[in-house]
Amino acid sequence: MSQTSRSSRVERRTAETDIDLTLDLDGTGAITIETGIGFFDHMLELLARHALFDLTLTAKGDLHVDDHHTVEDVGIALGQAFRAALGDKTGITRYADMHMPMDETLTRVAIDISGRAFLVFRTPFPTQKIGSFDTELVREFFQAFTANAGVTLHVETLYGDNSHHIAESCFKGLARVLRRAVAAEPREAGRVPSTKGML
Repeated sequence: MSQTSRSSRVERRTAETDIDLTLDLDGTGAITIETGIGFFDHMLELLARHALFDLTLTAKGDLHVDDHHTVEDVGIALGQAFRAALGDKTGITRYADMHMPMDETLTRVAIDISGRAFLVFRTPFPTQKIGSFDTELVREFFQAFTANAGVTLHVETLYGDNSHHIAESCFKGLARVLRRAVAAEPREAGRVPSTKGML
């Protein structure tokens, strides 16, 4: 897709989930999200709002089993939508990094929109649950997103005591590096930011 129309839609239908997702990278943070998992909805709302992406998402999953399939498949669909919306990546900044504070927690996030999927996730959680949400699913989402978006992503929580704050710092950190990395770099106008000529 062109830089003037960086949006996409993904429909994912499996025996475990039914997902309909639209994404606009040049939005204002407009959000309509319903996955049936309250804490996950909250994290996705933070992600879209702080990335300034418009995101509409409905996901119906086998929550009677657990939340795993829904969280993972939303990560897959969002990654696919992100990759499609970027098109050939002409004119983007490509790299971004930041430290995201959240009260007592500090998380470092760095991204390369490289076309090569690789995740380093060094974020331990002091509890196994945030309410009824399994904290191990935070990594599952990041893994699914990374693999399908085709990005190299490093996430490391340097310190933190509260599992909610730790998860929030990861999602907000991802939002902010995505926002910066997809931004137009005027000096790259008409070019892909790589000596290879493609990403």
